[in-house]
Amino acid sequence: MHISHHGAQDGVTGSCHQLHFSETNSVLIDCGSFQGRDARLHPDPRIEFPLDSIDALVLTHVHIDHIGRLPYLLEAGFNKPIYCTPPTARFLPIMLEDAIRLGITRNKKVIAEVIKEIKELIEPVPYGKWQSLKHNAQFRFFPAGHILGSAYVEFDHGDERYVFSGDLGSRCTPILNPPQSPERADVLVLESTYGDRLHEGRETRVGRLEAILCETLENRGVTLIPAFSLGRTQEILFELNQIIEDIGRKSSCDMLKGIDIVIDSPMAIKLTEIYEQMSVYWSEEAREVLTVDNQPFVFSNLIEIDQGGESRGTIEYLKRSGKPAIVIAGSGMCTGGRIMDYLRAFIGRPNTDIVFVGYQAAGTTGRYIQDCQEGKCSVKIDHQEYHVRAKTHTLSGYSAHADQADLIKFVQGIPNKPREIRLVHGEDQAKAVLAEKLKALGHTVNASVSGRTLELPPGFDPKHPDTSKSSQSE
Repeated sequence: MHISHHGAQDGVTGSCHQLHFSETNSVLIDCGSFQGRDARLHPDPRIEFPLDSIDALVLTHVHIDHIGRLPYLLEAGFNKPIYCTPPTARFLPIMLEDAIRLGITRNKKVIAEVIKEIKELIEPVPYGKWQSLKHNAQFRFFPAGHILGSAYVEFDHGDERYVFSGDLGSRCTPILNPPQSPERADVLVLESTYGDRLHEGRETRVGRLEAILCETLENRGVTLIPAFSLGRTQEILFELNQIIEDIGRKSSCDMLKGIDIVIDSPMAIKLTEIYEQMSVYWSEEAREVLTVDNQPFVFSNLIEIDQGGESRGTIEYLKRSGKPAIVIAGSGMCTGGRIMDYLRAFIGRPNTDIVFVGYQAAGTTGRYIQDCQEGKCSVKIDHQEYHVRAKTHTLSGYSAHADQADLIKFVQGIPNKPREIRLVHGEDQAKAVLAEKLKALGHTVNASVSGRTLELPPGFDPKHPDTSKSSQSE
């Protein structure tokens, strides 16, 4: 077997990998969109590689940087099975419909035709079950703990096993179990998004979020939380429910009943309903919550907005009333969506807090705001400059991605060392630092850094100028 990379080898987004079993048989693992700086380096989303040998598409999960190029894959002539886990099968049509409407076309007939074709190709495969492919190959899914339905994938062909991590989840996620290491991997294709840092613990992040919300109550401000519709929004709602109960018991936050909590995302509302329906895939801890709270994503002062007109009206209401509010809205990287309306309205106010709970890719508006020193810069939104007076916070503990310790634990949990670990889905510094750590543990690591594929030797210096041209700010 061997691998061709069609995305996320030299960056964080656009995940797309082709595993070849022979010259005439292969499978595609993910087919995602490029975002932020990666999108500027890959401005044409059309499929540039031949499809003749591809027998199937195997999806690790439904975030857009892993599925966003599916419409272009169909346009190029792909009509083979799309394998995924049962939850991913539920989410995929919804996520793609939204992506097509926002990024490709608003023609309802065209969107309906693409979604119909996608649904006809989807073949759900349960976790842990071997699924046969052509050329005597097979694969199976295991939970990745990233979002509901996410998986890492094991491929067997002959005596070899290749494992693709997809996106691995953090040990601190409040709803899903962290991933367990595979029993074997000759070659491991491993994400490295946070290969150069450690997340804060769950107790710390909850405490920080609680402190921010208390300040919002006291200064009658607005807390904006840009969040991905799938995964992060549900985790924030799940923990907000418990945080609000705790805040309500503290005398310093006796204004609790006077706060509005707004979720302004039709997509997130729809996906949250599916999350609730698929609690069988939750962690034991999260399922225990259901025994005392049958709606852990819903609470009395939650306002759900699913119409654009209501969104504009809510902003005007919040500006007039001066009432403290928490707003959760997409997109998670501030690259569009309804969060942009709230940023325009409130980013210039000193009693606004912007809380980043997910990765902000280089070149996105979210990353620029995240890097901005309070009160000392401005940001351009829809060609207009806005002075940033809002306070910004990054709660890395809410990241759906594994941190360096999680990634190393995943690798070290494999009984026998892989003969090769190939790092993808990370910026240069993250890959370089993780590669050095893994190399020091005796692993053979390949990573594409600044467009060059390197086998990193012991003692590799991640601060070398060629490998630290970009940094992550979360």
